[in-house]
Amino acid sequence: MRPFTYLLLLLTTLAQAQKTPIYLIPQPVEIQEKTGSFVLNKTTAISYDRPDAEVTANQLAQRLRRATGFALPVRSVKTASANSVLLRINPTPNATLGREGYELSVSPTGVVLSANQPAGLFYGTQTLLQLFPPDVDNQTIVKRAWAVPAVRVVDYPRFGWRGFMLDVSRNFFTKQQVMRYIDNLAQLKINTFHWHLTDDEGWRIEIKSLPRLTEVGAFRVPRVGKWGEREPPKPGEAATDGGFYTQDDIREVVRYAQERHITIVPEIDVPGHSMAAIAAYPELSTTKDPNTRVNPGATFAEWFPNGTFKMNIENALNPSDEKVYAFLDKVFTEVAALFPGQYIHVGGDECYKGYWEKDPGCQALMKQENMQHVEQLQGYFMKRMEQILKSKGKKLIGWDEILEGGIAPEATVMSWRGIKGGIEAAKMGHDVVMSPTTFAYIDYMQGDPTLEPRIYASLLLKTCYEFEPVPEGVDPQRILGGQANLWTEKIQSVPHAEYMSFPRVWALSEVYWSPKAQRNFAGFVPRMETQMARADRAGINYARAAYDPVVTPTLTDNKLMVSLDGGIPGLQIYYTLNDGMPGRYDTLYNQPFEIPEGPLTLRVITYRNGQPIGRQITVTRDELLKRVKK
Repeated sequence: MRPFTYLLLLLTTLAQAQKTPIYLIPQPVEIQEKTGSFVLNKTTAISYDRPDAEVTANQLAQRLRRATGFALPVRSVKTASANSVLLRINPTPNATLGREGYELSVSPTGVVLSANQPAGLFYGTQTLLQLFPPDVDNQTIVKRAWAVPAVRVVDYPRFGWRGFMLDVSRNFFTKQQVMRYIDNLAQLKINTFHWHLTDDEGWRIEIKSLPRLTEVGAFRVPRVGKWGEREPPKPGEAATDGGFYTQDDIREVVRYAQERHITIVPEIDVPGHSMAAIAAYPELSTTKDPNTRVNPGATFAEWFPNGTFKMNIENALNPSDEKVYAFLDKVFTEVAALFPGQYIHVGGDECYKGYWEKDPGCQALMKQENMQHVEQLQGYFMKRMEQILKSKGKKLIGWDEILEGGIAPEATVMSWRGIKGGIEAAKMGHDVVMSPTTFAYIDYMQGDPTLEPRIYASLLLKTCYEFEPVPEGVDPQRILGGQANLWTEKIQSVPHAEYMSFPRVWALSEVYWSPKAQRNFAGFVPRMETQMARADRAGINYARAAYDPVVTPTLTDNKLMVSLDGGIPGLQIYYTLNDGMPGRYDTLYNQPFEIPEGPLTLRVITYRNGQPIGRQITVTRDELLKRVKK
């Protein structure tokens, strides 16, 4: 490139940088735009002032080298110098910033990032990287000028628990795929990775003292097709589908997460959801059925309209058998040694008690402990779990069902069935992580059922963004934070997992980090679109379902009425009822309208600036009637 051409490009880039709005996710506490820009070049140095900042300095240099091609030496210094990015640990802690906060100052001469702890430096570098053009996320070198707008950012999180759960039992994800996910989450300042390692469909963690857990429990018979409609295992059929993480794999992933300031919370789901463990060791159940197999996605339960259910195959551990507690002591001894975080998740959800009611040992235990109903057996079981975990130096956390039958004294509750369980637990003096289905279950459909793989509920991007983890009347100190959950019954690949996660995790990362008063969905949208551009460069999949129209039918005076919503502010919605393909020359939606009698089809599409932006939705009148809420 000729010098004049490069200078012209540089000046153009600088001018654009001064005019371009600053779009960051999650939104910082405070950001002040200054005059000018800092331009990264081949002589820029990445500097740090203390050894505990070196890892973050190297990570930043590596990210920048990949896209810019600049050498960017990393060096230890005492003070800031021109044309450098300095990462410094505050000699006297700034009380406002806390452990994870940071202060970022960008001027035309250089960048200074300061924090009380390495975690704050790491999060500050994620903000700095987002100040660069989206090309910084490119996987190969991009020839361009690399300008960062001059700003001052003061930032710290609202919540200490900013979580994401990945279910690897229903469908196995490799070690490399898990680490890719951890990378993506760390860039959003997510600091907790909840790893759902065991369930009915697979035991995914090596326990050396109990080898059958992975020899048998990690594999199931191969099946394709819809989850819940697959054939159960046939006698003698080989179990060849699955996988597990060796303890060396676990250590590598834990190390990788620690370098990105993410704590991994492992989940060993007990006493229910234990079919994979029972397949390996049938004596752990009440029936001790030697024919128990790892479930391949077949139906083995009946669910009733009142929310209760019946298991046709036993998948719960026997709470009256001391051998079960000896088994779990072995499991948690090895799990605790692998994961340095303070919490181990023990599940506790959806435990069917029907087999316990019929078991003489369980009935004898109830009599011995003066229990009045079978639910108390789970309370007894969880108290035993807490004792085991405390002996390993760990804290117990479980789904909100652990409230039933008597909660363990020091347990932390993860509230998933709405926020009611979380409110109850907080008022009882327990710490709570809010993770309700209504806001945080990102395996739910995010668009119209005609466009998305069907599941039993929907969760729109805007709804995620409107989540408030602290209910009124609850001590905020008891709410540790919140978490997005990705269950994978219907998710078999990383691209599909990313499609379900983003942009909803982008929205939830802001819920968990940014001040409540600063959140605004209309303001989030342009920042989301910038993040989409970054994801394109990084090769990360995401959904554009938020641009799709939302169709809501109602019955009013026996008339079928339809309301339409653009989802994203500022979209125009066009529709037809005459079998025409909708476009900007058709009817523009401005108020609810009636769907006449007859075999009609509603077709709807969204536009922005004269161009289609959402996917077309096509719904028959009969389907609209079925969607009307009773």
